[in-house]
Amino acid sequence: MSSFTIAVFILLTHEGTFVDHPADPGGATNYGISLRYLKTIGDLDGDGYQDGDLDKDGDVDAEDIRQMTRDEAIHLYATQWWERYGYYRIYSQDVANKVLDLSVNTGARRAHIIVQRALRAAGKQVREDGILGPKTLDAINTTTPRQLVIAIRAEAAAFYRSLNQPKFIQGWLNRAYA
Repeated sequence: MSSFTIAVFILLTHEGTFVDHPADPGGATNYGISLRYLKTIGDLDGDGYQDGDLDKDGDVDAEDIRQMTRDEAIHLYATQWWERYGYYRIYSQDVANKVLDLSVNTGARRAHIIVQRALRAAGKQVREDGILGPKTLDAINTTTPRQLVIAIRAEAAAFYRSLNQPKFIQGWLNRAYA
Protein backbone atom coordinates (compact mmCIF):
# COMPACT_ATOMS: atom_id res chain seq x y z
CA MET A 1 0.00 0.00 0.00
CA SER A 2 1.06 3.56 -0.58
CA SER A 3 2.08 6.02 2.12
CA PHE A 4 0.14 9.18 2.93
CA THR A 5 3.26 10.78 4.40
CA ILE A 6 5.10 10.50 1.09
CA ALA A 7 2.08 11.55 -0.99
CA VAL A 8 1.32 14.64 1.11
CA PHE A 9 4.99 15.68 1.03
CA ILE A 10 4.85 15.59 -2.80
CA LEU A 11 1.53 17.45 -2.78
CA LEU A 12 2.89 20.20 -0.56
CA THR A 13 5.81 20.79 -2.93
CA HIS A 14 3.16 22.01 -5.41
CA GLU A 15 1.18 24.05 -2.92
CA GLY A 16 2.35 27.32 -1.45
CA THR A 17 1.31 29.31 1.53
CA PHE A 18 -1.39 32.00 1.58
CA VAL A 19 -2.48 33.52 -1.74
CA ASP A 20 -5.64 35.35 -2.72
CA HIS A 21 -5.50 35.79 -6.49
CA PRO A 22 -8.55 37.63 -7.84
CA ALA A 23 -8.75 35.33 -10.90
CA ASP A 24 -8.78 32.15 -8.80
CA PRO A 25 -12.38 30.91 -8.46
CA GLY A 26 -11.41 29.01 -5.31
CA GLY A 27 -10.71 32.26 -3.52
CA ALA A 28 -8.07 32.62 -0.84
CA THR A 29 -5.89 29.51 -0.59
CA ASN A 30 -3.29 28.26 1.88
CA TYR A 31 -1.31 25.03 1.53
CA GLY A 32 -3.68 24.19 -1.32
CA ILE A 33 -6.85 24.42 0.77
CA SER A 34 -9.18 26.94 -0.84
CA LEU A 35 -11.81 29.09 0.83
CA ARG A 36 -14.40 27.64 -1.53
CA TYR A 37 -13.57 24.14 -0.27
CA LEU A 38 -13.21 25.11 3.39
CA LYS A 39 -16.76 26.52 3.37
CA THR A 40 -18.16 23.12 2.34
CA ILE A 41 -16.82 20.84 5.06
CA GLY A 42 -19.32 21.63 7.83
CA ASP A 43 -18.94 20.42 11.43
CA LEU A 44 -17.36 17.00 11.01
CA ASP A 45 -16.07 16.77 14.58
CA GLY A 46 -19.39 17.78 16.18
CA ASP A 47 -18.00 20.59 18.33
CA GLY A 48 -20.66 23.09 17.24
CA TYR A 49 -18.34 25.05 14.94
CA GLN A 50 -17.84 24.64 11.24
CA ASP A 51 -14.49 22.90 10.94
CA GLY A 52 -13.36 25.58 8.50
CA ASP A 53 -14.00 28.31 11.10
CA LEU A 54 -10.45 28.12 12.42
CA ASP A 55 -10.63 31.41 14.31
CA LYS A 56 -14.02 30.44 15.83
CA ASP A 57 -15.62 33.78 14.95
CA GLY A 58 -18.79 32.25 13.49
CA ASP A 59 -17.92 32.34 9.79
CA VAL A 60 -15.54 30.75 7.33
CA ASP A 61 -13.64 33.47 5.50
CA ALA A 62 -10.25 34.44 4.11
CA GLU A 63 -8.94 35.03 7.63
CA ASP A 64 -9.48 31.34 8.42
CA ILE A 65 -7.49 30.42 5.33
CA ARG A 66 -4.76 32.89 6.30
CA GLN A 67 -4.50 31.36 9.80
CA MET A 68 -4.46 27.74 8.62
CA THR A 69 -1.35 25.87 9.67
CA ARG A 70 0.49 23.30 7.62
CA ASP A 71 -0.57 20.62 10.11
CA GLU A 72 -4.25 21.60 9.78
CA ALA A 73 -3.98 21.33 5.99
CA ILE A 74 -2.28 17.94 6.29
CA HIS A 75 -5.07 16.75 8.59
CA LEU A 76 -7.66 17.77 5.99
CA TYR A 77 -5.70 16.00 3.25
CA ALA A 78 -5.56 12.84 5.36
CA THR A 79 -9.22 12.76 6.32
CA GLN A 80 -10.98 14.45 3.41
CA TRP A 81 -8.96 12.99 0.55
CA TRP A 82 -6.62 10.11 1.42
CA GLU A 83 -8.99 8.20 3.72
CA ARG A 84 -12.28 9.39 2.26
CA TYR A 85 -11.45 8.23 -1.27
CA GLY A 86 -9.32 5.24 -0.30
CA TYR A 87 -6.11 6.37 -1.97
CA TYR A 88 -4.23 4.18 0.52
CA ARG A 89 -5.56 1.21 -1.50
CA ILE A 90 -3.44 2.24 -4.49
CA TYR A 91 -0.39 -0.03 -4.49
CA SER A 92 1.99 2.18 -6.47
CA GLN A 93 3.34 5.13 -4.51
CA ASP A 94 3.92 7.11 -7.72
CA VAL A 95 0.32 6.62 -8.84
CA ALA A 96 -1.05 7.46 -5.37
CA ASN A 97 1.06 10.63 -5.28
CA LYS A 98 -0.33 11.72 -8.64
CA VAL A 99 -3.94 10.89 -7.78
CA LEU A 100 -3.86 12.80 -4.48
CA ASP A 101 -2.19 15.81 -6.08
CA LEU A 102 -4.64 15.86 -8.97
CA SER A 103 -7.61 15.38 -6.67
CA VAL A 104 -6.66 18.35 -4.53
CA ASN A 105 -6.01 20.54 -7.55
CA THR A 106 -9.02 19.63 -9.71
CA GLY A 107 -11.50 18.16 -7.24
CA ALA A 108 -11.90 14.46 -6.50
CA ARG A 109 -14.57 13.63 -9.08
CA ARG A 110 -12.69 15.36 -11.90
CA ALA A 111 -9.41 13.70 -10.83
CA HIS A 112 -11.07 10.28 -10.81
CA ILE A 113 -12.44 10.86 -14.32
CA ILE A 114 -8.96 11.85 -15.47
CA VAL A 115 -7.55 8.65 -13.95
CA GLN A 116 -10.31 6.59 -15.58
CA ARG A 117 -9.53 8.18 -18.96
CA ALA A 118 -5.86 7.40 -18.41
CA LEU A 119 -6.76 3.80 -17.61
CA ARG A 120 -8.79 3.57 -20.81
CA ALA A 121 -5.81 4.96 -22.73
CA ALA A 122 -3.75 2.19 -21.12
CA GLY A 123 -6.22 -0.42 -22.41
CA LYS A 124 -8.37 -0.97 -19.31
CA GLN A 125 -12.14 -1.16 -19.59
CA VAL A 126 -13.48 1.17 -16.90
CA ARG A 127 -16.39 3.58 -16.84
CA GLU A 128 -15.66 7.28 -16.64
CA ASP A 129 -18.00 7.98 -13.76
CA GLY A 130 -15.70 9.79 -11.33
CA ILE A 131 -16.03 7.05 -8.72
CA LEU A 132 -12.91 5.32 -7.45
CA GLY A 133 -14.70 2.05 -6.82
CA PRO A 134 -13.41 -1.54 -6.78
CA LYS A 135 -13.22 -1.88 -10.58
CA THR A 136 -11.26 1.34 -11.02
CA LEU A 137 -8.96 0.46 -8.11
CA ASP A 138 -8.35 -2.99 -9.57
CA ALA A 139 -7.53 -1.41 -12.93
CA ILE A 140 -5.17 1.06 -11.25
CA ASN A 141 -3.40 -1.71 -9.35
CA THR A 142 -3.05 -3.98 -12.40
CA THR A 143 -1.69 -1.35 -14.78
CA THR A 144 2.04 -0.77 -15.04
CA PRO A 145 2.59 2.25 -12.77
CA ARG A 146 4.92 4.09 -15.16
CA GLN A 147 2.48 3.66 -18.04
CA LEU A 148 -0.41 4.87 -15.89
CA VAL A 149 1.44 7.93 -14.54
CA ILE A 150 2.36 8.96 -18.09
CA ALA A 151 -1.27 8.58 -19.19
CA ILE A 152 -2.53 10.53 -16.13
CA ARG A 153 -0.11 13.35 -16.92
CA ALA A 154 -1.38 13.57 -20.51
CA GLU A 155 -5.04 13.51 -19.45
CA ALA A 156 -4.44 16.11 -16.72
CA ALA A 157 -2.66 18.41 -19.18
CA ALA A 158 -5.56 18.09 -21.62
CA PHE A 159 -8.02 18.98 -18.86
CA TYR A 160 -6.01 22.04 -17.79
CA ARG A 161 -5.77 23.24 -21.40
CA SER A 162 -9.56 22.91 -21.76
CA LEU A 163 -10.05 25.45 -18.95
CA ASN A 164 -8.67 28.28 -21.11
CA GLN A 165 -7.06 30.11 -18.17
CA PRO A 166 -3.89 31.76 -19.53
CA LYS A 167 -2.88 33.17 -16.12
CA PHE A 168 -2.59 29.70 -14.60
CA ILE A 169 -1.91 27.33 -17.51
CA GLN A 170 1.88 27.16 -17.28
CA GLY A 171 1.81 26.33 -13.57
CA TRP A 172 -0.92 23.75 -14.13
CA LEU A 173 1.00 22.14 -16.97
CA ASN A 174 4.15 22.03 -14.85
CA ARG A 175 2.12 20.30 -12.17
CA ALA A 176 0.49 17.89 -14.64
CA TYR A 177 3.84 16.75 -15.94
CA ALA A 178 5.58 16.60 -12.54
